[in-house]
Amino acid sequence: MGGRRWAVLAVLSGSLLIIAMDTTILNVAFPSLVADLQPSSIEQLWIIDAYALVLSGLLITCGALGDRWGRRRLLVAGFVVFALASLLAVVANDPWVVIAARALLGVGGAAIMPSTLSIVRVVFTDPRERAVAYSIWTAVIGAGLALGPLVGGLLVQTFDWHAAFLVNVPVAAVCVALALWLVPESTSPREGAWDWWGVAQSLGGMLALAAGIKLVGGHDVVTGAVLLVVAAVLLTVFVRRQLRLEHPLLQVRLFASRPFSVASVSILLGMMALGALLFLLGQWFQYAQGLKPFDAGLRMLPAPIALIIAPLFTARLLDRFSVRHVLGVGMLVGALGMAIPWLADTFGELRYVHIAIALAALGSGLGVAATAASVTLMSAAPAELAGGAAAVEEMSYELGSALGVAVIGSIAAALYRADISDLGMRPEAMEKVRDSIGEAVAFAQSVVAPLGLRIVDAAASSFTHALGLACLAGGVLLAVSGVIGWRLIPKGFEPTESSH
Repeated sequence: MGGRRWAVLAVLSGSLLIIAMDTTILNVAFPSLVADLQPSSIEQLWIIDAYALVLSGLLITCGALGDRWGRRRLLVAGFVVFALASLLAVVANDPWVVIAARALLGVGGAAIMPSTLSIVRVVFTDPRERAVAYSIWTAVIGAGLALGPLVGGLLVQTFDWHAAFLVNVPVAAVCVALALWLVPESTSPREGAWDWWGVAQSLGGMLALAAGIKLVGGHDVVTGAVLLVVAAVLLTVFVRRQLRLEHPLLQVRLFASRPFSVASVSILLGMMALGALLFLLGQWFQYAQGLKPFDAGLRMLPAPIALIIAPLFTARLLDRFSVRHVLGVGMLVGALGMAIPWLADTFGELRYVHIAIALAALGSGLGVAATAASVTLMSAAPAELAGGAAAVEEMSYELGSALGVAVIGSIAAALYRADISDLGMRPEAMEKVRDSIGEAVAFAQSVVAPLGLRIVDAAASSFTHALGLACLAGGVLLAVSGVIGWRLIPKGFEPTESSH
């Protein structure tokens, strides 16, 4: 393809950039959306989570579909769905319409994301050039996470929250035109029938898992518990089915390798912590600190910048130290970062300087740990299952972000409700204040000034305490993951040269 392959990489990078941006773009646009549509606390979590949850649930399916149907064709179809879903969100006047639009965006993103990586493998045949292309592909994800809050904040501050969705439409149109012009079609025909049952079981199981977690952390523990049981049954049946199939959707046998399992879990837990922290900080900056959306986005930059820079030094660390030590120490540094907001709030007053240090430490630790985990994951997989291993890695990133908002976000919501004091108002008014900090601020604007200020102060104080404890919970997850990585990855295990 000559020099054209780098033009193809530019198109694929632009495609991936918009997918990564949509993971975080709502973090700062969210308060504006909440003020307009007034969703409940459960609906708020779904609005954030639906995108990453559906995307992660369909990544492996769409990867297999692209192999059969054509990767460029699937890429273009994904952008068409992405643009239509964005338009649906723009005209939405109900929280559940936004949730449906976010889920549909996840369908489009799931078609786009694996197609980009598969096309990179096809276009770049030289191992050295392919390694450079993979590095760019990974860096673009970090850049998208960084740009999401900034672009979202700028658009919301200039227009309103609808603009955070509308920006996807022209970008999708340009990507479709360039893909049809530059990107070659490619397929890798798979044997065996299409596993529709496997698709339904995996997606249904993950949706039930997220819904169950949200409801248990909310007001409906019984329904939540039932959904968690449904999730356990569906996911167990899915795994057993994949083990029996000759040509499975997901290579479950890869998890028999301890290094592979540890690496994928490390990525999952790392993204849980990062996704939850960015989600909660978007609300803390705007509701508790009174910042404008763009200013809130600027203050989140330390984490994604560190995520981009840290991997540049990880190769040297892996040359000098064992992968188990690099991964373990990276996760522990991230855990210390997550603990800082709790320490600051418990022993003093939480300020931005504490948040900035926490974000930088978390981004640096995860940047090192995720790179080491990626190398470990690909090294532990047999060469003939490299595609399946890459799909598991992609799924771990997106599913981790979704579960972080679901699990740690639900913990924060429950802690906020438990902490906020009775302000001497009517029960129905107090229920609005307890539902979420967004509801509390919206209600405060509808009452007389003295009471409104008391409501905002009480809500901000309770949310700050909830943020600190939720961060501590995320830090514990990272610390446990670091210790597990250090203990379970064999001492003699080292990444192969091809993956390093």
